[in-house]
Amino acid sequence: MDLWIAVTLSAAFFQTLRFMLHKVLSTGALSSTGSTFARFAYASPGALLVVGGYLVWTGQDWPHLTPAFWAYAMMGALGQILATICVVMLFQQRNFAVGITFKKTEVIQTALVGLAILGENLSAAGWGAILVGLVGVLLLSETPGLSGNWLRRMATRSVALGLASGFFFAFSGVGYRGASLQIASDAPFLRAGVTLVCVTLSQSLAMALWLRLVEPGQITAVWAARRRAIWLGLASMAGSLSWFTAFTLQTAAYVQALGQVELVFSLMASVLFFHERITRRELVGIGVLSLSVLILVLVL
Repeated sequence: MDLWIAVTLSAAFFQTLRFMLHKVLSTGALSSTGSTFARFAYASPGALLVVGGYLVWTGQDWPHLTPAFWAYAMMGALGQILATICVVMLFQQRNFAVGITFKKTEVIQTALVGLAILGENLSAAGWGAILVGLVGVLLLSETPGLSGNWLRRMATRSVALGLASGFFFAFSGVGYRGASLQIASDAPFLRAGVTLVCVTLSQSLAMALWLRLVEPGQITAVWAARRRAIWLGLASMAGSLSWFTAFTLQTAAYVQALGQVELVFSLMASVLFFHERITRRELVGIGVLSLSVLILVLVL
């Protein structure tokens, strides 16, 4: 198995765990932005410890970071903040598995953003796998219980939040790949780890300032929720390090496409942990998306 496939599977697992914890925290005392801040604030210390230990163990120095690195990194950081807020808000609209599926519009959007910003085109087979996945998303794009014409059923808050999260995650993934490629090193873990540390520290500081000015009391609430939030931070750190390593090794669109295996994990979480009901239409949509993952693995 190629390394980028292994770390992408790891990223999908930890991301499912992270979003489960996001859902639990967002239904308590934390707002959507407070839950998002908890993710970055509790992930930063772990990222510093892991990357610092790696540098000491390997005897390497902190690499030189160019202005281009910071431009890509900050694009990815802002995109990830906005995307995570959208996903946490989305969880309040639909069940867990379908919320994750709406987020997966990021796959085709990432392919387009990667082509526009990094000039990374995909093979015909790669585009085909992504389009099969898009069919699965469309099967899940209607909100149950609404009547009226197709346009009315599509014009819902959940659809808008899903598309927005996919849009921002597309810029996030492309930004992180662009940043890691600016680091002059042959070690994928070093490039991914350094990018992760810079991004999570920037996100923590920016969101702490935002919450202090706009949502007073949320920082205190994040600290009060630390017994749960620390697990969110650890899952986030492990998932992000896996994603960043995958983005360093492979085109962002392919990584995001394979990452749709997260849907299998989210379905299990939805049924076994949150005790939510999955409809037949939703199962068909998730099945089609899973097929697109298999196609992608076979053609690459």
